[in-house]
Amino acid sequence: MTSSLQTLADLRAGRLAGATRLDLRHCQLDELPREVFALAGTLEMLDLSSNQLRTLPDDLPRLRALRILFCSDNPFETLPAVLGRCAQLDIVGFKANAIAHVPAEAIPANLRWLILSDNRIAALPETLGACHRLQKLALAGNRLSALPAGLARCERLELIRLSANRFETLADALPEGLLALPKLAWLAYAGNPFNAAQEARALEATPIARIPWHELEMGELLGQGASGHIHGARWRPATGGGRAVAVKLFRGEVTSDGLPRSEMAACIAADVHAHVIEVEGRIDGHPQGAQGLVLGLIPPRYRALAGPPSLATCTRDVYAPDARFTGAHARAIARATGDALAHLHEKGLVHGDFYAHNILVDDQAHALLGDFGAASFLPEDDAARREALVRIDRRALAILADELAQRCDEPAALDDLR
Repeated sequence: MTSSLQTLADLRAGRLAGATRLDLRHCQLDELPREVFALAGTLEMLDLSSNQLRTLPDDLPRLRALRILFCSDNPFETLPAVLGRCAQLDIVGFKANAIAHVPAEAIPANLRWLILSDNRIAALPETLGACHRLQKLALAGNRLSALPAGLARCERLELIRLSANRFETLADALPEGLLALPKLAWLAYAGNPFNAAQEARALEATPIARIPWHELEMGELLGQGASGHIHGARWRPATGGGRAVAVKLFRGEVTSDGLPRSEMAACIAADVHAHVIEVEGRIDGHPQGAQGLVLGLIPPRYRALAGPPSLATCTRDVYAPDARFTGAHARAIARATGDALAHLHEKGLVHGDFYAHNILVDDQAHALLGDFGAASFLPEDDAARREALVRIDRRALAILADELAQRCDEPAALDDLR
């Protein structure tokens, strides 16, 4: 019996009195078990992902302590209107459903983090603009062609994902009000009709080695993310010799950041820089037709600078409790990754996910910037928006510098970068 099924059995037997978290994933539920309401005064987090739910009960607000609700991978076609009456809800996740309609009344006023990636949403209600606490908004992989004007009132918004939608023009995807938001630091908009030509040029016209699949000897899995898997490998070119590399094989489906094809285009366009993970070439002839890149193999002495944001921190990375830096090391990391960011801007890209968890460092504070899943091409014929987008990316650099300064024995060493 899986742990979630055991949890369901315990819930129905009345053995979970006082529980604050409830994991009911993969339980084949087509309705919310009524026994959940026995936890009305204590339940703060409820995960109903990967079930067969299409609706939620009208008395859901009885769960008066509920703050976090996940319902991903269910067949919902409409975002339940009852959510708007759940006064404490501040994190809501309905990723990879079949949602086509978002009623105005379905948006909780207290919302801080909304995940609606990989659905069929063509329009969002103006009530989203009333969410004054909103920090994080994930909308990749929908059918949006415009944004509600009210979104410009969400002045605490720090991260938004607009990739893989149906925006025909840059102005539709990035209205001036959105770009002017004072805290926006992480923005992705690749994989839309208006930037399809730029991505296609990067994939087809940028000079890059084509590496036949049969020249690669695949090794162990090194890691995996939203867009694919990374393996260690041995590259044995037909010309002779061989060396260790990393191979990233992309999944075909949309991710929380956007399309793997967009990520690959950005990786190729990024070209070579001392503080950017190197792309050796593009894979040709994969037996299943998978797309992939051959990357420089990162030595094991490198480690992630921090972990990704948690439910509690929302938009801020989680550093190890004992993470401390000398002034020289902190400045070296910030300067190196800032140089990498400037290089990307010169190459016509914004990173869109410039975070400590996407930076690898060694003990000498040599830093490498990676993960281009949220990278997007800068506009070629709109100088004002181009400048605004670069400014948003640089805001993320200032946040990184501030995080390092908080853990540094000489915080003043980073004053000019904050």
